[in-house]
Amino acid sequence: MITVERQTMHTIPYLHIVKNEARSRQKPTIFFIHGFTSAKEHNLHYAYLYAEKGYRVILPDAPLHGERDEGLDETTLSTRFWNMVIKAIHEVELIKNELCRQELIDESRIGLAGTSMGGIITLGALTQYDWIKVGVSLMGSPAYVGFAQAQIDHFKKNGFTLPMSEEEIQHQLQTLASYDLSLHKEKLNNRPLLFWHGTADTVVPFGPTYAFYKSILPDYESHPEHLRFITEEGEGHKVSREGLLQSVTWFERYL
Repeated sequence: MITVERQTMHTIPYLHIVKNEARSRQKPTIFFIHGFTSAKEHNLHYAYLYAEKGYRVILPDAPLHGERDEGLDETTLSTRFWNMVIKAIHEVELIKNELCRQELIDESRIGLAGTSMGGIITLGALTQYDWIKVGVSLMGSPAYVGFAQAQIDHFKKNGFTLPMSEEEIQHQLQTLASYDLSLHKEKLNNRPLLFWHGTADTVVPFGPTYAFYKSILPDYESHPEHLRFITEEGEGHKVSREGLLQSVTWFERYL
């Protein structure tokens, strides 16, 4: 039987999914991060399939999402996007450290995955933590600075005044550079990494992410099987069932 428990750690609410008989044992663990305006409960289908394969699965609510919602409208929330992303990256480590202290995680077998904003968080976390053994980005982008600049340009083009000075914007872009995997490709160090992206995605564009994948192919020359990009022609900003199942297979193979 697979159990789902709602827990809170360091004020971060999360769902803890695992086979009941393994509840108190050290297990390989997958952290799965939801997308923008979504919440932890919306990804239980991923967690169920991962837990069925023997993994402990942790689904946290990202800052200002789910139980942490503060009633902000989507436009206001989008102006805080990158602050949420960076905070979520650090919160993953907070939860991970506490679960390790409780001896519930096999520290040599930790995976991180996410959809959309969660995929972006996953790719940024790979620049910070070498304890992540396997990554899965579903509709994510590694190019923090480029994506943030495109968002800023979009806001300005549509006449929206950002609640930040030009100096603050430049400071944020400088901060994002240290989390930008496209600027720190060496941080991957041949770790298994799976991408899924639809070619018709208008929210997180397909092109830049695929270009990044092509750019790191030479870095995986000694372990080409550790890198895969699944392209689905005509798919928009929604992961297909095939993408879901391929993420399960990826973790089963490498975690």
